[in-house]
Amino acid sequence: MSDRKKNHRRDGTGPRKRQLRVGESRRHGLAELLLRVEVDDEVLKDVPLTVSEVRPSPDLRQITVFVAPLGRDNREEIVEALNRHKSYIRGQLSPKVTLKYMPELKFKLDRSFDEYEKISDLLHTPKVAQDLE
Repeated sequence: MSDRKKNHRRDGTGPRKRQLRVGESRRHGLAELLLRVEVDDEVLKDVPLTVSEVRPSPDLRQITVFVAPLGRDNREEIVEALNRHKSYIRGQLSPKVTLKYMPELKFKLDRSFDEYEKISDLLHTPKVAQDLE
């Protein structure tokens, strides 16, 4: 089952308001935390990250954090390092959470920027530009 299907209600209407609210508040908290907290890992040293989306599970016990390391070639390695240190990051985020419990974290690479770049390149090809005129 895809990640997108897991976060939709059974009636097919999409995530609940509470899931969206929790996801957005965790996204802001994680973005702020990853800017100021140093994780003791050479792979993560001085790596600018964008937290583009946070998807909570329907029961709010797990959240998937989509990150995009900016200007780096070793993006997969950076995401692996974040997953190695997810317990530490979770502990740093925990005091800021107003939920009954702190959800488990899972970091994934956000590939939407890559897709945007492919589409942008495609739209700027001479053949497509000719059709758009």
